[in-house]
Amino acid sequence: MDIRTRKLMAFLDAAVSVYHAAAYLADTLDQAGYTRLSEGECWDLTAGGKYYLVRGGTAVLAFRVPETNPKGFMMSASHSDRPTFKVKENGELTGKYTRLATEKYGGMLMAPWLDRPLSLAGRVMVETEDAVEGRLVNIDRDLMMIPNVAIHMNRQANDGYKWNPAVDTLPLLGSAGAEGKLAQLLEDTAGGKILGHDLFLYIRQKSTVWGIDEEYLSSAAIDDLECAWSCTQGFLNAEDGNSIPVLCVFDSEEVGSSSVQGAASKLLESTLQRICDSLGLDEQEMLASSFMISADNGHALHPNHPEYADANNAPLLNEGVVLKFNANLRYSTDGVSAAIFRKICEKAGVKVQTYCNRADIPGGSTLGNISLSHVSVPTADIGLPQLAMHSCYETAGVQDAIDLEKAMETFYSGSLEVTEDHYRFV
Repeated sequence: MDIRTRKLMAFLDAAVSVYHAAAYLADTLDQAGYTRLSEGECWDLTAGGKYYLVRGGTAVLAFRVPETNPKGFMMSASHSDRPTFKVKENGELTGKYTRLATEKYGGMLMAPWLDRPLSLAGRVMVETEDAVEGRLVNIDRDLMMIPNVAIHMNRQANDGYKWNPAVDTLPLLGSAGAEGKLAQLLEDTAGGKILGHDLFLYIRQKSTVWGIDEEYLSSAAIDDLECAWSCTQGFLNAEDGNSIPVLCVFDSEEVGSSSVQGAASKLLESTLQRICDSLGLDEQEMLASSFMISADNGHALHPNHPEYADANNAPLLNEGVVLKFNANLRYSTDGVSAAIFRKICEKAGVKVQTYCNRADIPGGSTLGNISLSHVSVPTADIGLPQLAMHSCYETAGVQDAIDLEKAMETFYSGSLEVTEDHYRFV
């Protein structure tokens, strides 16, 4: 197995919550020699410096300052969150059994969550002597399960069933005698009294490579941790160029990006402004030679239901990175950004596919059109083809993630020259 695939799988297995995903990326940047910045302090950036910041424990933004006079920003945006179930306040439900009250986060396929070992992970706020401290928690064992109703009691189960998240998907935690034990377990794990929490369910199944030629990768949260990791690796492996490379991994994409850590926030906009202020650069001149890649996975042609795809724009697993198009700007790709991205992939030796929704089947949105409202630069919406998007266990192609790493390494090593209607990636 390729070492790049092993690294991706290690990340996917460790990223049991959005908080753990961001912490893993931050640790990866630490190990690569990046300096962590605080948004609440003055930045003194220097040529050759490598920096990153974390907002809210879930969004990561990193950049490098070239030794030469920079000529623009080369940026990517992906996201760290995934559809899941969030634990409610006062979430313990007691009676004949002890269950957990949850609510849906994002638009999910609900059925795959049933009859699987599950656990809890996320962030808790712990009371200290004079403050409140955020700590990551992960109950690293099979802790609960959402049991299905037997076919004998639900004869319509295979005829199309409407899941009620207030009833059908509440996880079973223990017997009637388990009351209060979860709260104690969480406090023991966190090491103190918990005053607040952001806890999510996750499946216990690890990532795996499979197929007759071991060509497929399945895991939780492939959308969009696969892109987040591939962009990070491309960012770290890139050679120094004439532009400032910027890596963005936002939170909250699955619920509209409208959080202080999401693409709809001013995180990227304010960071670019602070970079320019610290280095004495003109922000508008920099943006005029900048480019954004919005990296969020796309739908592959389904082997059993090809009729759901646009026949001429239906990507296949392991056939290359996907350029995504939509006439109503759900994706930000236009002729200019498509052409530039194709040149980048040509230089990297990577294949490119295209994706459009079937005209009568509306698709989802992503980061590109949201970030454009704050940082207006040419933007290509891209992704990796996958199956079972928004399931708790998704499938993608092994080679595609490697190809995106190569494309992003080339992208981050280059710069964009723009004169009127002439665009040149160098």
